[in-house]
Amino acid sequence: MYQLSIDPVKPADFPAEETILALGRQVLESTESWKVGKVFSKGTVQTLSRAKGPGDGAPWHCRISEHTKEDATFDEFWSKIGVNKAENEKEFISAIKKATLVKRISETQSIWTMYYTFPPPVSPRVFTVLQTIHFHELAPRTGLVVSIPVDLSGPGDEDLAKLEEKGTKGRYVSVERLLELDDGTVEWRMATSSTPGGSIPTFITEGSMPGQISADVPHFLKWFHTIRNQGTA
Repeated sequence: MYQLSIDPVKPADFPAEETILALGRQVLESTESWKVGKVFSKGTVQTLSRAKGPGDGAPWHCRISEHTKEDATFDEFWSKIGVNKAENEKEFISAIKKATLVKRISETQSIWTMYYTFPPPVSPRVFTVLQTIHFHELAPRTGLVVSIPVDLSGPGDEDLAKLEEKGTKGRYVSVERLLELDDGTVEWRMATSSTPGGSIPTFITEGSMPGQISADVPHFLKWFHTIRNQGTA
């Protein structure tokens, strides 16, 4: 039985869309009981974690932040996270140098590959994922994006694999949710499990995860406010 993990999935074996979304919701619900970690970004981003369990390839990490409309409204958040997510991430996550659409499966599912570069001696990394997107219009409005790692090395996927950059294959699974609260505030919650691949020691990557995922929040807001002020958001 499929579960969300860093184990990559071949396109022929993709689970049903509803299965992916249901598992994503389960992960987010389970974060309520995860171990509370450090707070980042001047007290605005709370981190949580869960040790590696049965079927997990790596531990899980979560970040939670709440945002007033001065930061961004629900619609503004969703327009950047629920639409062209990978391309937008390239704009505010400096390590992502390239985001390529490998295959659009439907309006709500697509395969993306991202090319990351890091300071030496770390070599470039390639992460390829299936993104499944769901928008719930009834109150409380909710946007969900579940990304699972994809393996394009199998027979029949050669043309798709050609779109991947050359680099060490990393893998991540993530569940990201935007939730519109009663007062219009937006809760942004993201849970992820990952491995960078290669020979980087686990204790180094795991130790830096809370800070890394938390940094995405101020980076997003800085980028979004720049384009909002320019009138191009």
